[in-house]
Amino acid sequence: MALKIGIVGMNGIGMRHAECYSQDPLAQVLAVCDVVKERADKAADKYGVRAYYSLKDMLQHEPDLEIIDVTTGGIDNGSWHFEPAMQAIEAGKHVLIEKPLANDIREGRELVRFAAEKNVYLGCNLNHYFTAPAEKARQYMDSGDIGETVYCLHKMGFNGGEDMYNAPKSPKDKGQPYFHMKAFLTHPFSVMRYFCGDITHIQTFSNQAGFRKSASDIMVSINSIHVKFASGAAGYLLSQRGDATYGLGGWWSMEVGGTKGTFCIENCVEKVSYWRAQKGVPVIGAHPQPEVTESGVTEFNTTFNNRLHAFLEDITNGVPREHIRASGRDALAVLEYTFAVIESYEQGGIVVRPHPLPAFHGDPLSM
Repeated sequence: MALKIGIVGMNGIGMRHAECYSQDPLAQVLAVCDVVKERADKAADKYGVRAYYSLKDMLQHEPDLEIIDVTTGGIDNGSWHFEPAMQAIEAGKHVLIEKPLANDIREGRELVRFAAEKNVYLGCNLNHYFTAPAEKARQYMDSGDIGETVYCLHKMGFNGGEDMYNAPKSPKDKGQPYFHMKAFLTHPFSVMRYFCGDITHIQTFSNQAGFRKSASDIMVSINSIHVKFASGAAGYLLSQRGDATYGLGGWWSMEVGGTKGTFCIENCVEKVSYWRAQKGVPVIGAHPQPEVTESGVTEFNTTFNNRLHAFLEDITNGVPREHIRASGRDALAVLEYTFAVIESYEQGGIVVRPHPLPAFHGDPLSM
C-alpha cells in the first residue's frame, strides 16, 4: 500500500519532492503545507491535495499521515528544519528531512535523539549516492575488487569563475561565512562515508577567491579538507562554490583506490571506471586499461526519485530503524564532520576529532 505523505515547504525542493512522489507507487501525497499561502495553494492545485498553512493544522486535520517530508530552507539552507521535524516526530510520524539535517549541530543531535526515543524513522535526502555508478562502485568494493582501501579523493562543488560570479543576496547566504560548508558539505561527506566509513580526524585549510573579497563577500567558499578514516585510509575533499571551473571528472568526481583496484565516478550520475591492479614490475608511465560503465543518465535530478523511493521502500519493508539507508544518524555524522571543518578552520588548520555519534540501541556513545 502507498504510504500517506504530507510535505512541509513548497518552494523549489518541495515541488520536486512532490513530483517524485506523484510518480512513485509507494507514495500518496495527502496534503502540502507552507507558511506562504500562495505556494501551498499552487502545489495543492497541481497535485490535487489539500493545502495547509501551518504544520499544526495539517497534523490535526490529517490523522492518516504516516510521513512528514520537511523541505523547508532557511539560513544555510537548514535553519527551518528543526521545528517542523520535531513537531512531526512528537506526533509519531516518520520524517524525511532535506539536507542538511540542521544548521545547528545541537539541533541535529536532538533530532536524532528524539526520533530514537519516539521509535520513528528519520531519514535525510543524502541523494548523491543513489545512482547507478555508485551502485556499481559499491559492487566493486563488496566483491573485493578494491581490496583494502588506501585513499579517497573527492572533488565536488559548482563550476564558475570570476566572470560568472554573483554576490549573495538572500538572507540564507548573505553574511553567512559558513553557508557553503553547512549547506553543501553534507553531500560529499555523505558519499565519502558511504564508501569508506567513519571519519575520525579532520584538518581544514579554506579560503576564497579574490573577487569575493573585493565584493566584501564573507563566504568561506574554497574548502581544502584532509581526513583520516577509522580504517586508517587517507582522504581528501576539495569543495568550492563557483570560484573556479573544474577540469577532469567534471563538477563531481570521486576516486577510491585500494590494494586490488581503483574506481572513479565522474559527474555523479554518468559513469564509473575501474582499474584492476596488475601483477608484474611497475613501469613508469604504464597504466592498466579501465573497465568503464556508462549509466546512460545525464540528469542529476533522477537522484531525488531514487533516494525518496529508497526511504519509502525501507519503511514499507519494515527495515530496522537503525539500518535504513541515508538515516538521520548518517546525516548527523556528516553534520558533525562539517562542524569539525569549521572548528579546524577557525583554529588555523588544527586536526579535529569529530564529536562521537550515538551508538545503536541506546548504547554509550561511540564512533
